Amino acid sequence: MASIEDELVKADILLGEFEHDKARKKFNDIIKKDPKNARAYFGKAEASLGVHKVKAEDIMELYKKAAELDPEEVYYVTSLASFCNEIGRFNDAEEFYVKATEIDEENASLYYSELAIGYFTRAPIAMEKFLDDTTTRMIKKKSLIYMLKALDMNEKEAIDLLSD
Repeated sequence: MASIEDELVKADILLGEFEHDKARKKFNDIIKKDPKNARAYFGKAEASLGVHKVKAEDIMELYKKAAELDPEEVYYVTSLASFCNEIGRFNDAEEFYVKATEIDEENASLYYSELAIGYFTRAPIAMEKFLDDTTTRMIKKKSLIYMLKALDMNEKEAIDLLSD
């Protein structure tokens, strides 16, 4: 009988070969055998991205479960944050990117910049029906605030620097 680790490797290979449905099923089998396996939930989420019938909410829950089971694995948290940004769940994206900065303070600037750029590029698309000058300004301001955090600067420091 193959070990869980062997099964994970097989599932990862299927995923790498873009056999999303087969990989998803393999990860699901692993979850049935080991319901506390964060890597299997993460893999199932990744595989589910390539299966059109899977709802975004279900994928989000898989990412959340992986992050819950292994809360120190920053990659699970940032993948969840990025996915939230992609589906227009910006408040959730913000929450998870900030959580990533707490887990991995050394790379906080990277997570803040991902949040800033992701929000700046995705929010106008998601809010297209409501995109007026006020909304555009709000998107730019929030993006800028997080970009300043990425640079470890506050608004006053940025203004002073740009005034030189």
